[in-house]
Amino acid sequence: MWPSVAALCLVVALTSALTVPPSFPPLSPDMVNYINKLNTTWQAGHNFQNVDMSYVKKLCGTYLHGPKLPPRFEFAGDVVLPESFDARRQWPNCPTINEIRDQGSCGSCWAFGAVEAMSDRVCIHTNAKVNVEISAEDLLSCCGFECGMGCNGGYPSGAWKYWTEKGLVSGGLYDSHVGCRPYSIPPCEHHTNGSRPPCTGEGGETPDCVKRCEDGYSPSYKDDKHMGLTSYGVPRSEKEIMAEIYKNGPVEGAFTVYSDFLMYKSGVYQHVSGEEVGGHAIRILGWGVDKGTPYWLVANSWNTDWGENGFFRILRGEDHCGIESEVVAGIPKTSQYWKML
Repeated sequence: MWPSVAALCLVVALTSALTVPPSFPPLSPDMVNYINKLNTTWQAGHNFQNVDMSYVKKLCGTYLHGPKLPPRFEFAGDVVLPESFDARRQWPNCPTINEIRDQGSCGSCWAFGAVEAMSDRVCIHTNAKVNVEISAEDLLSCCGFECGMGCNGGYPSGAWKYWTEKGLVSGGLYDSHVGCRPYSIPPCEHHTNGSRPPCTGEGGETPDCVKRCEDGYSPSYKDDKHMGLTSYGVPRSEKEIMAEIYKNGPVEGAFTVYSDFLMYKSGVYQHVSGEEVGGHAIRILGWGVDKGTPYWLVANSWNTDWGENGFFRILRGEDHCGIESEVVAGIPKTSQYWKML
């Protein structure tokens, strides 16, 4: 005997209830409790306690599926890759690999992911003879429409192309007075009740492109340029991305942020609930396996009091949230440092 229509509707409703995750307000205690009760591969907690969602959405300032760089040829086939790899341990004499920056109230993640990986690669490809913090300020303010809209979002591919065509000066963290053009947008209190000013959806306007170094710094802006030799897109392949990091150093990646990611505290992130927030660029510096779950090791730019001291891990090998689809990188022009090598 065929089941009644009412019975079929009940089965469909029950199935939907089991497969579609419930919806919770972003940043809410209900979402934290739901994630942790799932006992999945990561733990949630309360981040962004002092901010509006408008501010958080602005932080996710990467335009996904934008212009592409020329693809790099595939070379993973001849590389023997370890089960785990951490660029911080592989190149301990390159201090920028350990650094976590803070983009402040600006959608400049596309620029931060780029200059962080560029800085790492300058050190790696000069055998730690050259340590430089490449300026996020210079990239954010001086790369025009090719890169996007400054603090209102940009393209990682444009950042790497600009490095090879125009070069970038040095520049450290806010108020550090390190390098030619340090970051001018102050950090704010994303996550805790601390000494920094509160974060809001306002502010974080794109700085002016000032082609001179701060007072007291030498050499000149023109002579402080650090150049890229090549820039390219890395094939959408777990092994190719691993081989690229293993051979040449950290890369820039981008992915779709959902509201549950904002609650990340520790473990291997997998999206389980929440609405899409925006595109976000980061620096991928290694990989590993945690209790049978493969992951990418990633540096964020939301200061050290978010996630695992500013870092996070995300599911590897399944293009989770698009993490493997938009990886870009490049090789520094080391010939400019010959006098130092």
